[in-house]
Formats: sequence, C-alpha cells, structure tokens
Amino acid sequence: MYWNLNKLVYLLFLSLAPITLGAQKSINKALERYNRNSAPYISTAQASTQTQALYLDARELEEYKVSHLANAEYIGYKNFNLDAFKQKYSNKTTPIIVYCSIGVRSENIATKLLKAGYTDVQNLYGGIFKWLNEDRPIYDQHGNLTEKIHPYSKHWGKLLTNGTKVYH
Repeated sequence: MYWNLNKLVYLLFLSLAPITLGAQKSINKALERYNRNSAPYISTAQASTQTQALYLDARELEEYKVSHLANAEYIGYKNFNLDAFKQKYSNKTTPIIVYCSIGVRSENIATKLLKAGYTDVQNLYGGIFKWLNEDRPIYDQHGNLTEKIHPYSKHWGKLLTNGTKVYH
C-alpha cells in the first residue's frame, strides 16, 4: 500500500509538472519573442522583497480593477501620460518596478521612464501572471486578497496556472 501511494503521488506530480513548467516556458518564449531587453528585469522573488519600490501597473484599468500587486499604482498602457507621471514623481532616483501581464507592455513603459531620466527602473519578469503562478498575493480594487485575475485575452490566459480568470 505504501509503495502504491508513493507511486500515485509521483505520477500525479509528473502529470501536473508540464502545466506549471509549460506556462513558465511559454512566458519565457513570449518575452524572448516580444521584448527587446530595453529595460532591466527584476525577478518576482527579488521584487517581493522590495518594499520601498514604487510599483506601477501598466495594464488597462479593467485588468487593474480585478487584481493587482499590493500598493501598486495604476498607470495604464494605452493612455500612459509621461508628463503627468513626471509631475507626480519628480524624484528620478526612486526605485520603480513596472509590471503588466507578463512583461511586454511594462517593458515599453519602463523604457519610456528610463529615457526620461529615471535611474532605477526595472521590468517585472513574467509580470503578474508569473507572480500569481508562484502563489504570491494579489489584491482587488478594495485592497482585499483575491485569486481573481484578468488574463487580458484567452490567448494570454493560457499562461496562467493559478487563480480564477475573469474576463470583462
């Protein structure tokens, strides 16, 4: 009985491993394909320890309202206003971590900030998807812990292995 239980657990692990590893591999492939490495990356593990950083959410408002990282400020992507940002955040040495779903849109915003003279800007590698896939906490628009996440689209949602996908 004991041997069969170990074998069952092992087989269960093997059956689930491709789901998690496949999503991570796909995130890596997407970033290799769509990003230009124009902004330095920060890993989710490193970012989770950066309590003094300004977290910027470069997704659209409907995505942000479903969930976001703790204390993240919504800046958007399509309507990101660099001049308004510079007025609000004049200290160009503030540590900044920009994220989106996986790190494509956030790379574009991070690059704009670097070109504008901000000196400590990093792009969250794998974005909020990798963050949630690693069981890190996300919060709804009222500041409550949630498992819900807006996957941007059904195509990109395939990269999520955790959470409850909410499309609206």
